Formats: sequence, C-alpha cells, structure tokens
Amino acid sequence: MRLLFIFLLVFGLANYANADTVPKPLVKSIIPKKPAVLKLDSSKIETRKFSQQAIKEYSTQRDFIYDDAAPKGLSWWGRFWRWIGYILDQIFGGKSTSDGGFTKVLFVILRWVLTALLVAAIGFIIIKIFGLDLRLLTGKSKAIDVPYEESLENIHEINFDDQIENALQNGNYRLAVRLLYLKTLKNLSDKQLINWQLEKTNQAYVAEIENPTYKQEFNKLTNQFEYIWYGEFFIDKNSFEPINQSFSQFNQQTA
Repeated sequence: MRLLFIFLLVFGLANYANADTVPKPLVKSIIPKKPAVLKLDSSKIETRKFSQQAIKEYSTQRDFIYDDAAPKGLSWWGRFWRWIGYILDQIFGGKSTSDGGFTKVLFVILRWVLTALLVAAIGFIIIKIFGLDLRLLTGKSKAIDVPYEESLENIHEINFDDQIENALQNGNYRLAVRLLYLKTLKNLSDKQLINWQLEKTNQAYVAEIENPTYKQEFNKLTNQFEYIWYGEFFIDKNSFEPINQSFSQFNQQTA
C-alpha cells in the first residue's frame, strides 16, 4: 500500500513538471508604421530646345544617313563612290566605311588612287588628241629624226651644212650645237691637229691639241657642248647665235 502511494506521488509530480514545460503560444507583435509622405520636387526645370539648323546640317552628313537610297541630287561621281563603299562593306563583312576603322582607311586610299589614275588617263588622252610634246613642259627642245645613229656616226660621212640647216628649221638648237661640235672635230682632224677615232672621248681630243691657244678655246667649246647636249640644257634661237659664232671663229682661227 505504501509502495502504491509512493508510485502515484512520483507519477503525479512528473506530470506536473511536464505541464510547466509546455511552451506558451507566441504572440506576434505588430509595430505600427507611419503613413508614407510624398515629397514634392521643387527644383526648377529648364526646358531645352533642339536647334533646327544643327538638325538640318547633320541630316546632310553621310555619317547620319542610315538608308541605302542615294540622296537626291547626288552627282554621278558621288553615286560612284557610294557604290564603291557598298562593295567594300560587302567584302569586309558589312562594316560601314564611316566607322573609322580599317575599311574607312582603305576607302580613302582607294579613292585617292582611283582619282589619280583618272586624272592621269584624262591627261594622257588630251596629250594624244592634241599631239602635245611633254618636252615643252621641261624646257627641252622638240626631238627630230636624226639621219644617223649616234653610236655609228662618222664625221667624215655627214653633210654638216645640210644637217645643221635641217636642225635649225625644226627648232632643234641642241642638235645644231652637237653638229657644230662634230663639224669642228672634222676640221681639226682634216688639219691633223687631232687623230679622230670613234671610241675616243672629247677630253682625249682636247689633250691631243698641242697649240695652247687652240687647246684653251677648244676646251671651252667642249665644255659648252657637253653642258648643252648631255645636260639637256634648253636653248633657243637667241642663245644659239653666240654659240654658233664661237664655233665659227674657232674654225676660222684653225683654218
């Protein structure tokens, strides 16, 4: 009996202890919020306007034209370069020539090269049509057909008077000076003052002359001839006259 009493007492105390450990239900606390207040912007608003003149200027620039249609009033030259730009766009993957990259640089270079070739072609056609001589631009005498080759010329087989007259009639005063010099060599050879050979140089003939006066005068004529002929120096009728007189005086002196 006593054991039963003790058992009930222990069992009851255990149940009471478990009852105290049961958690109480949580109570959710609600914190009241302040009502939202809309803050008004009181800063001054500045109205900006577009410049119609600037819009008009931009609308005519190639970088701001995005359609593929050629602008109205575009010349054939402009349409040609627009077509070239289109071809480059297709070759380089559709990159626009206005993107500032490699395609644009190539487009500019190609444009300059083609323009230069076109100008050269037009100039060539004009020269051929009108028969212009380019030597007139450099101050050179007009070339004429020479009845003998320089490498095969023989001073003893040339009719100098006729050839000089022919050169003067054609206005080729450089050739006339050359013929005067060859005529002088023939005169010196006829007088046995020099031993003329086709392969000899002009300075060799100067060295062969023994007379100091003749040597000095002939050396001047030789330098003058080489400057005019080999230096391609332009001379006209007025400048030819004193040269002709110098050769004539020397030939009379050595006669």
